[in-house]
Amino acid sequence: MNLTIKFIVAIGAIIILSYGILLYRISNLQNQLVMGQARQQARILYKQIILTRQWVSDHQGLFFVKTGARSDDSDNGDSVIRTDDGTVFVKSTPAMVTRELSEYASKSGLCWFRVTSLQPVNPANSPDDFERKALASFSQGGTEFDAVVNSRAGRVHRYIAPLLVQESCLICHVEQGYSVGDIRGGLSISVPLTWADQIVANNNKVIFRDAFFSVLAVGLALIFLFRKLVALRLNRLSRAMESYPEQDYSIVDDQKRFKDEISNLIKKFGGLCKRLDKAQLELEKTQQLAFQNEKMASLGQLTAGIAHEINNPLGGLLNCVKSMSDEPDNLALHNRYLPLLDKGLRRIEHIMRQLLNFGRKIPLAYNKVDVDEVIRDCYELLAYKLKKIDLTLDLNVNGKYCTDVEALRQVVVNTGLNALQAMPDGGTLSVSSSHAEEHLVIKVRDSGVGMSPEIMDKIFDPFFTTKDVGEGTGLGLAVTFSLVQQMGGTIEVESRIGRGTVFIITLPVNMDCIPFLQQQDAGINRGS
Repeated sequence: MNLTIKFIVAIGAIIILSYGILLYRISNLQNQLVMGQARQQARILYKQIILTRQWVSDHQGLFFVKTGARSDDSDNGDSVIRTDDGTVFVKSTPAMVTRELSEYASKSGLCWFRVTSLQPVNPANSPDDFERKALASFSQGGTEFDAVVNSRAGRVHRYIAPLLVQESCLICHVEQGYSVGDIRGGLSISVPLTWADQIVANNNKVIFRDAFFSVLAVGLALIFLFRKLVALRLNRLSRAMESYPEQDYSIVDDQKRFKDEISNLIKKFGGLCKRLDKAQLELEKTQQLAFQNEKMASLGQLTAGIAHEINNPLGGLLNCVKSMSDEPDNLALHNRYLPLLDKGLRRIEHIMRQLLNFGRKIPLAYNKVDVDEVIRDCYELLAYKLKKIDLTLDLNVNGKYCTDVEALRQVVVNTGLNALQAMPDGGTLSVSSSHAEEHLVIKVRDSGVGMSPEIMDKIFDPFFTTKDVGEGTGLGLAVTFSLVQQMGGTIEVESRIGRGTVFIITLPVNMDCIPFLQQQDAGINRGS
């Protein structure tokens, strides 16, 4: 999962969670507001009904013209007045007025209410479970009781508050044992909440719709800004990192006018690449110097030993020259010594040419050479060290292949010297070469003292040596390892203490005379 997707998922989750919590809180607040309004509406209605009942009670009831729509009975008996013209007036008590007002309110659908009591005069006023529980709480000092119940028509807010006996109420209820301030019963009010629920649902839909579009707009804006300000710039930086150092790694930052952390990162990446380029050049120079120093160290060892090889023919040559000088007229002596002089001088010339070829500093360059012949030349240089060594050359490459001849010479001489130094008391040295599939394989096997696993892990480390001070630089095998790598090959070592060591050098077959690193560069460019 890339950074853009992670950012989108994280920001989206945060926004959705935030809006979800906000919607939940708003919905709860709306519901609390509706409940508060319904409770306040019930309280107002309760007070209006109480005031109406008190007004009727204070006037000792009300007389209304009797019609077919009115009942002629009451809780405590009606008082009827008939006029001379036959009009009948019927007295309505507070209970009757309350009941009739409830019927009107119920028909309107706004609310309905009734008077109830634990000891009702009229059985129709018997309380239900909600009212009974409320009336019981009033006896314990409660002042009001409400709850939200579900019905077939929807939610209903039920409210009930006590009916206190007023002095005017005693006219009708004194016989029942009540006194002023007693709880006569309760006024139960029911307010349907369907209208409020519908308003809340509509509000939630609007809020949800607006929240959805705002989340979408914020999300798209964040995606655009993140992609433009972060993702695209990081992708350019990533591509520059991948192309370094083979291709152009410069980055064009489209936010240069507004500096930020990524701008600084891009700038510092360019500076890092420049420092790495400079360090690489210095490292290459140091490597070349180390290679040349090691070569000259090996050359010093060769020269010290070969000096004896040159002194022997030189002594014979000087004797021949002295004899010829003593007898300038002895043609037979001259004819016998001249071929010897020529042979000796050519021998010295051959040795010096080999030393010069080995010691000269030549840049890495591939040419077709006879690999077997190069190996033979190297061991001719090492001939002075082979007095106690039984050398076996099993060379089977049999052909010319493209390689860096100087690097190959240094690899062969370094591994040869290492093998000879492992056999101070003499032994057997076997050198083989072969052409296997697409590789050249050179094996150098000695019967020396061998190495422990701990030493084998370090032999290619620079400056690591087991020789005494002054006998080795510790760079020979490190240089050999580096040269083999530059030629695209590998070098392996197998050894056991007391059973000798074998170096296995594997080099790729190269028929185009293109250095290995250039082949890699060409392959990278073709792939890109």
